[in-house]
Parts: sequence; structure tokens; C-alpha cells
Amino acid sequence: MSFSMAGGGARGPEINVTPLIDVLLTLIIVFMVVVSMDKEEGVTAQIPQPDQKQTQNISQPRTVVIQVVWTKENQTPTVKINQNDVKWEDLESRLAKIYLTRVEKVVFVRGDADVDFQYVADVIDLAHHAGVQRVGLLTMDREVAGE
Repeated sequence: MSFSMAGGGARGPEINVTPLIDVLLTLIIVFMVVVSMDKEEGVTAQIPQPDQKQTQNISQPRTVVIQVVWTKENQTPTVKINQNDVKWEDLESRLAKIYLTRVEKVVFVRGDADVDFQYVADVIDLAHHAGVQRVGLLTMDREVAGE
């Protein structure tokens, strides 16, 4: 290194950075090799599995459709859950039993064209009381898979 005082001599001190870059690249390579040699080990865990006998007995259809079926004029319509007849008094308890273990709390309601909407609204209200979070309305021209 050379220093110059006033005048027209050298421009000033200059540091040679080539050896510093060589050291930096060598350190990067060493760290890459050390990291690749380190084997990652995780903790082995035993996750409890559901009992196969119980899961076979509980198999429920994923889609739940409540049908409000017109019977006769001036008569209360009948109610079906996935094609199974249900009494109006038992509807809320049956829905609560169905949605007790489900994560996805969605039900579809299909009403006949001749049924007053009051009955469909009653079914929706009972479904909300039973724990259903989302209610979808179906029209007659749509079919749901699994029905």
C-alpha cells in the first residue's frame, strides 16, 4: 500500500479484494458440504388409528338431502332424509344425531313444487337448531350423486 500526501501522486490507498473473495467462496463451499452431511432425524410418532369395526358401521352418505314431499291438499307434507321417511317430531333429533360427528355441517333441502314455502322454512329452522351451519336449496331438475 502506498500513501501520497498532497500533490499529483497516487490516488489513495487501494485494497486488493481478490483474496477476500476467494476466502468467501471457500467458506460458502465448506458450509454447503457441512449442511449436506447433516442427516435430519425426526421424532417417530405413533398416531392412533380408528377402529376398523366402528368405521365400517358408521359409514354415512356424505350428502344429506331433506325432501319435503307434497301429499294431499290441506295436509302436512311428509319429510324424508336421504329417501328415508321421518316424522316431523323426530326431524330435529335425527338431524342432531347425524351432524353430531360430522365436520362438514351442510344439508340440502328439496321441496316439491306444490308445497308451501312455510314448510321448507320450518325444515331449515329445525336444521339450524340441530347444528347445521349451511343449508342449500335444490330444485327439482337437479339430482344429487348418492341419492
